[in-house]
Amino acid sequence: MSAQTAAKKHTALRILVTGGAGFVGSHLCDRLIARGDHVICLDNLFTGSKDNIAHLQGHPNFEFVNHDVNHPIFIPVDQIYNLACPASPIHYQYDPVMTVRTNVMGAINMLDLAKRTGARVMQASTSEVYGDPEIHPQVESYWGRVNPIGPRACYDEGKRCAETLFFDSFRQDNIDIKVVRIFNTYGPRMAINDGRVVSNFVVQALTNQPITIYGEGAQTRSFCYVDDLVEGFIRMMATPTGFTGPVNIGNPNEFTILELAQQTIAQIGSSSVIERKPLPQDDPRQRQPDIGLARSALDWEPKTQLKEGLAKTIAHFAALLGKGLVEDEAKA
Repeated sequence: MSAQTAAKKHTALRILVTGGAGFVGSHLCDRLIARGDHVICLDNLFTGSKDNIAHLQGHPNFEFVNHDVNHPIFIPVDQIYNLACPASPIHYQYDPVMTVRTNVMGAINMLDLAKRTGARVMQASTSEVYGDPEIHPQVESYWGRVNPIGPRACYDEGKRCAETLFFDSFRQDNIDIKVVRIFNTYGPRMAINDGRVVSNFVVQALTNQPITIYGEGAQTRSFCYVDDLVEGFIRMMATPTGFTGPVNIGNPNEFTILELAQQTIAQIGSSSVIERKPLPQDDPRQRQPDIGLARSALDWEPKTQLKEGLAKTIAHFAALLGKGLVEDEAKA
């Protein structure tokens, strides 16, 4: 069946997207609205922004609800995408106790909602559940190597606990769950001051500031463009009942941080120089997904390669620079 035929056959659903005003969540809202679904975007705007969903305000199939997933809520829905949680170290370490609470209580409240409504619920987990891995690339059967008392644990262990809650709810209460593990994702609508490597490098290069890398820049990451990630979400949510995952969603092409810095400088034509700082504690040395399961179960693999996706991301931040936002927010 062609994608066009499938779109025509799609029955509109009521879908809740928690964290829907965030970077990834807003792109997911766009995709669902375009498909004809009714979307309830729930966000407390701690890291999300109304700017990300401004173009959807007033659409008859879109609702925004200002709410914190730490508190229960009842909304009749068919599907739930649970994306609510700060995802960059600067933001999730700002209030680490709240980060743990958001992961754990958010999972509990969304699972309770799914139980009450009969909705299918997807947990947006993370490659950080693998910690600083001993195997490479990372496969879903790997249990991880995580420091439970380190400064990143609020996010890493919070997401691991959320996965536990999802699978226990599946076994105990027969809740229809899906779990995806997201690897590094980038694209338009990333926050300027979120501390993620792509946004950092692009803003620094556009403003001809030094490009900050940690250590020698030999640590590796795999960068997935946001549109590809959202496609993975949609396909995962469409899998048969009983297929729970977890499934890695990410781009398996691996780059060192130094290579990313050099490519960013080259694409922008920046005069930035590279500045090295000490490695932060528990920073993973390698990060690369094995996407064999995504290929076989979802018929999914990323289509956008780094050069193309980086060009779109650079254009986004260049537009913000033109509005005079970079100079202020980059100092935050």
